[in-house]
Amino acid sequence: MEYPLVSIVTVNYDHPEVTLDLLASLRLVTYPNVEVIVVDNASPKDDLAILKQSFPEIIFIQSTENLGFAGGNNLGIRQAKGKYLLFINNDTEVEPGFLEPLVAKCELNPEIGAVSPKIKYFDHQDTIQFCGQTPMNPYTMRSHGIGHGKVDTGQFETDTPTHFVHGAAMMMPLSVIQKTGLMPECYFLYYEELDWGASIKRAGYQLWYVHDSTILHKESISTGKLSPFKTYYMNRARLLYLRRNVTGFTFFVAILFQLFVAIPKNMVVFLLKRDKGHFKSYARAIGWHISHLFSSEIHTNPKL
Repeated sequence: MEYPLVSIVTVNYDHPEVTLDLLASLRLVTYPNVEVIVVDNASPKDDLAILKQSFPEIIFIQSTENLGFAGGNNLGIRQAKGKYLLFINNDTEVEPGFLEPLVAKCELNPEIGAVSPKIKYFDHQDTIQFCGQTPMNPYTMRSHGIGHGKVDTGQFETDTPTHFVHGAAMMMPLSVIQKTGLMPECYFLYYEELDWGASIKRAGYQLWYVHDSTILHKESISTGKLSPFKTYYMNRARLLYLRRNVTGFTFFVAILFQLFVAIPKNMVVFLLKRDKGHFKSYARAIGWHISHLFSSEIHTNPKL
């Protein structure tokens, strides 16, 4: 096969030791034509010189402010020279041969807009996180990973179309980004890859899960599990996706569902649990949408 250049982009925020593990695994990849771009999202605490000292071959970009997941990746996109761009979380590690199947899949089918590998949990390496994604429920704004939480017994050993690719590891041609735009920055965290995937599909491209490419994911190192921080950005993003991607009568019904079912239910649950931190974070997420009810920011799509 030909080996077009692949630009691998990862974003670091306050976890250089985790990023070092990723870079060590990337140094062992068998694909012979890559550039690695590390974007630091204005980490406030850590000395990042260790990244450049340990891996002088990387392209290092220092942001002057925390631009979020999308904004950090977009900085990397603007520096990338590859035919393909692989966006990978810094809390992952890769198998040496994971890139060849992804590139081959895209090279064989110009209608493919993005691909994701099989993703397993780092601490439970027989357990699947992602082998594809279900459609988005237009009312609850939820989608589920195919195979999520199941032991890998070889039941997902076929490449399949998927409704979404996974933000922990997704690769796409630069030409697709040039046509559809950069990752939407209004999210800051969560749902941006789902929104991006929806845009790519609307442009006429396909999304695929590639079975013979595998990475391991150390889930939620940066944000914490079930933290108020995560509650705020996850719920803010869920409503953003609704506002940006659902239209017509379905949009009207979805808004009613959120206003009279989902939002009251969630707030009552936090109150019953006496969980002030999550209650306040959830209320802030709803408040953000009220204060940005007519903001043009909601529908902004940055271009390359």
